[in-house]
Amino acid sequence: MKAARVTNIMEKSTSVIINKMEEKEIKNLYDSRSLEIMQTAEDAYEPGSNRVQEIINFAHKAGIKRIGIAYCVTFPKEVEAVKQFLSDEFEVYSVDCKCGHITKHEMLGCEGRSIMCNPAGQAEYLKENNTELNISMGLCVGHDMVFNQKSASPVSTLVVKDRTNNHNPIDAINNLKF
Repeated sequence: MKAARVTNIMEKSTSVIINKMEEKEIKNLYDSRSLEIMQTAEDAYEPGSNRVQEIINFAHKAGIKRIGIAYCVTFPKEVEAVKQFLSDEFEVYSVDCKCGHITKHEMLGCEGRSIMCNPAGQAEYLKENNTELNISMGLCVGHDMVFNQKSASPVSTLVVKDRTNNHNPIDAINNLKF
């Protein structure tokens, strides 16, 4: 009961805030690049397309030639399959999360010799290769945020990491208990 009540209050609050905004104010939330991305996504949409095909359609409509893939080292087969599939039409650059081989101690100053993920390094590698669109595949929570923040190009997520639900967080959402 309590959770539903909080949700209703939040929904009403959000509606009031959005409804108070004028159309002009809403449009001002977007710069020209963001509007261009949104228009391209609308133009590229084809009903029945899967996520990979949607990314390809978007890239074609946007005139993109170079695609980057930032991925977790736990997905080498999947990345190779996507890379091969995209390589027929695009230049594809991929970089795993352990690029740079920096240890936990070197990066964070804490105990440990394990190699840390390096999402900023992934973004830098793809920037140096002039990618125009980057795909995120299975980056850890937090690391995905850093990668998105540091990426010089727009990022589309193809795979999210969810270790307990076979990388399908919808299962976790559908099983939430209140």
